[in-house]
Amino acid sequence: MPARTPSSPTTGLPGGEFGLIEWIRQRTGSHPLVDVGIGDDAAMLSWPTTHPALVAVDMLVENVHFDLSRAKPEQVGHKALAVNLSDIAAMGGQPLAAVVSVALPRGSQHDLGQRLHDGLITLAEQTGVALAGGDTTATDGPLVVSVTVIGTPLEGGPILRSGARPGDRLLVTGYLGNSRERHHLDFTPRLAESVGLVESGGLHAMIDISDGLAADLHHVLTASGVGARLNASDIPTREPDTPVRDGRTPLAHAVADGEDFELLAAVDPRVAEELVAAPPCGTPLSDIGEIVPGSGVELVMPNGHIVPLPPLGYEHRID
Repeated sequence: MPARTPSSPTTGLPGGEFGLIEWIRQRTGSHPLVDVGIGDDAAMLSWPTTHPALVAVDMLVENVHFDLSRAKPEQVGHKALAVNLSDIAAMGGQPLAAVVSVALPRGSQHDLGQRLHDGLITLAEQTGVALAGGDTTATDGPLVVSVTVIGTPLEGGPILRSGARPGDRLLVTGYLGNSRERHHLDFTPRLAESVGLVESGGLHAMIDISDGLAADLHHVLTASGVGARLNASDIPTREPDTPVRDGRTPLAHAVADGEDFELLAAVDPRVAEELVAAPPCGTPLSDIGEIVPGSGVELVMPNGHIVPLPPLGYEHRID
């Protein structure tokens, strides 16, 4: 992590900003990929492959992506890294290293920075990702965490959104909907499942479901120049921990909630059948429909009625 001038210390932390950086340096230890790590002006990595680099970055903002009155700092750190690992998984890649930037609110609890990094470092260790550096600062605004992950495509990757073909089956890992209950903070990025899908040899396109099934499916269809038909009865729904009283059905939540961070894949139909019968890593894998010529999405309801499915989901307003 590059050093910062003492003119803007991180308040509320033992030793200020530099004390936090030293704590992170000691907590992360060494990694075989990192020749020069935390403590200099830039990190230096021993790149283990001649393949191109994949780079993913996500920024989490308090009261937009998490609520500290309901989420532990460790969960925020976990999520900050996990959302980037999910993007690397969606590209059919292997994550290798990460850099982290944190803006800590002035007057926040003295251990907020440490606890946040504890959650992040734990996931990095579990996934073999090197924490190579980053930055810390203080802010008069909310807590902000930005993580950049660098990885490399697996053999057969990268997998783009633009490769879906008519006849492909649409497969989704895990379950969808009601992610705001807890799942969005504690989810496991589908890295191992991505490896299995890539190694199947029939994977044509993929995306991770962050904005909602409908919205993210439309991203794939637009990039590929095709349409899709989904079977509502086959969409796997996640049961909430507590009853939901917003009047929306489990299907509505599954289609549009977002922050599921499951993988949506367009797969050759013969390979798809084998994958559903024997899912990679034992994670449930559901066949929810098919890619068709044309554009847009048709949703076949349980009663047989067919309705259009617009790109429902979450979108940040910037106006």
